[in-house]
This record gives sequence, structure tokens and C-alpha cells, in this order.
Amino acid sequence: MFVLVLVSARTLWEVDVDPPAPKADDNALFVTEVGRQWWWEYRYTHFDAQERQFITANELHVPAGSKVYLALQSADVCHSFWVPRLGGKMDLIPGRTNHLLFQCTQPGLYLGQCAEYCGTQHAGMLLRVYVDPPEKFLKWLDDQEKPAVEDESLSGEKKVFLAQSCVSCHRVRGTAAQGTYAPDLTHLMSRDTLASGMFKNTDENLRQWVADPQKLKPGCLMPAFGLSAREQDQVVRYLLSLR
Repeated sequence: MFVLVLVSARTLWEVDVDPPAPKADDNALFVTEVGRQWWWEYRYTHFDAQERQFITANELHVPAGSKVYLALQSADVCHSFWVPRLGGKMDLIPGRTNHLLFQCTQPGLYLGQCAEYCGTQHAGMLLRVYVDPPEKFLKWLDDQEKPAVEDESLSGEKKVFLAQSCVSCHRVRGTAAQGTYAPDLTHLMSRDTLASGMFKNTDENLRQWVADPQKLKPGCLMPAFGLSAREQDQVVRYLLSLR
């Protein structure tokens, strides 16, 4: 037991560090991760000492070979970031900021799970970390910083979306939708999954989610808004353009 305590203490000392100020020579990525019931918000702040300010959700992209500094916060209850192949777990505690450092040289998808019971959909609060080759990560970073795609042929669909209650909770950068309570949808269709990793991001799954999220993820905090079939089609068509 004494040996295990020493090993654990040493590992925690190595991964729980106060991040340094961004430096141009260390090529490090700085992200604030906010745990919410039951999804993850990622606020990108700096990469390679340059400000890269945008918010995304549920899928964390990092560059292979670079140090990644995560500032871990919670917006509601206790959560825990745990991706076994990237290191030990670290709790997200309301009113406190914890820090986690990791570095991965092998590109790929690394899966994890919230490791602290946080309510009804705790088991559906999955983690997906994409370790991208540096050039692919830079392209993703540039794309994510842009405002939402404007498709003039979908102006009617956009108007219907902005008229719904969706905009009270969701943000779509470059539009009147400026909610902060639910996932940022600016580049929704660049993500592989919906509902914090529970379902593939397909046209049909998105349609079912808009129609009634409770059928796919019972207990989630997004209600069904009782949209007509026509309104559902218009909202989904607009969301499908957000790439």
C-alpha cells in the first residue's frame, strides 16, 4: 500500500500542474474544459502562444506531439475527466479550477468517460479526444474559428431556426443565436457524434434528436419543443449546413 501511495502521488504531481504562460517556443495548446449535465464544453484559448478563441462541444481535438494544458471546471455538479490511455482521471469541481497536463505522440481517437457520478445521464457523458497530425489539427483549428457557414439558399430555414426556443440555449456564431447554456452549434456537422458521443451524427439521428431528445437520451436537459413536421425539417436542414 505504501508503494502504491508513493507511485500515485508522483503521478498526480506530474499531471496536476499549474499551466505556464503560453510561450511561442513550446507549441502548447491551452483549453478550458467545462463539465455540464451531461456534455462537455471546450473553450480553446491559445495554441503556440497565439490566441485561438472559440468554443466547441463534446469532441476535443489536440495536436500530436504537443503539450496540452486543460483547465478543468464544472458548471453544475462534480464531474471527472478520465481518458485511460492519456493519463489519470481529474475531477471537475464547482467553484474550483483543476489542471491537467498530457502529451500524446500517436494520432488517433482516444475514448473516455466521466468518472464521477453526476446524475441521470452520467453513463451517457462520454469523452472523445482526437489526437490529430499537426497539419490536420491546424486546418481544424482554422475552420473552427470561423463563424457559421452562410448558405443563402437556406435563409428561410435559418429564419425558422432563429424563431425557435433553440436560440435561448444554443450559440451559432455570426447569428442572433447567442445562448450559453447548451452546446455551441456553429460547426455542428464537423463532429462525428451527437449527445456527448452516444450517437453517430447522421441526418436521421439529428432529425430524431430535434423531434424529441428524451427518446434518445432520457433525462437530458433539452426538452421536446413540439415542432410541426415542417418546422422540424426546416430546422434540421439548417443544422445540416453548419459544417
